Amino acid sequence: MGKRGSKPKGKIKIEWSADFAYAIGLLASDGCLSPSGRHIIFVSKDKEQLKNFMQALKIRIPIGRTKSGYSGIYCLRIQFGDVLFYRFLQQIGFMPNKSRVVGEIKIPKEYFFDFLRGSFDGDGCTYSYWDKRWRSSFVFYTTFVSASKRHVLWLQREIMDRLKISGHITNDGEKTTLQLKYAKADSIQLLRKMYPNRQVLCLSRKRLKIEKMLRIVGERL
Repeated sequence: MGKRGSKPKGKIKIEWSADFAYAIGLLASDGCLSPSGRHIIFVSKDKEQLKNFMQALKIRIPIGRTKSGYSGIYCLRIQFGDVLFYRFLQQIGFMPNKSRVVGEIKIPKEYFFDFLRGSFDGDGCTYSYWDKRWRSSFVFYTTFVSASKRHVLWLQREIMDRLKISGHITNDGEKTTLQLKYAKADSIQLLRKMYPNRQVLCLSRKRLKIEKMLRIVGERL
């Protein structure tokens, strides 16, 4: 117990940078705020994802395991208490049980694409295929997924404001999530903003998949 009247101390240094914005993007997709008012939880099936998250925030937390209430699949998890960081996250748009209701996240303009890379590493994907209707037509998409319509529409507006590409929004088969998709030419433009150099924090398997996909059409990050 601290002394009466003492101010809480935070584990996280709250200072915007490319890494910090990336961590906020990860939290927007795979993180949550506990109703306790102090605990932040981050869950992923990928250990590299948790290591990147801790590196971005300059913390070291033991990695545990948890069972998903939806799928029953075991995932990796970290949890830590930090009242100041918790309040900061609330101020920029987070809340407990955010999945279907989160909207705008207040990100400094210069760090938006770092945030977007974190969001993509959490809940995004790329996919590609050869379109049999057209000879030598290789098609690919970059996709962002969320259960919150407000959040998807905000992402679409922010990307449109910066790159003048609109993408399109679809529902998944069960209509539980929305998918914001960008096709080939728009994907290339978007991905180059998300991966400005080889030093940025990212999930390596997703980056490798993107690089392999781009090589097929003679492009690169």
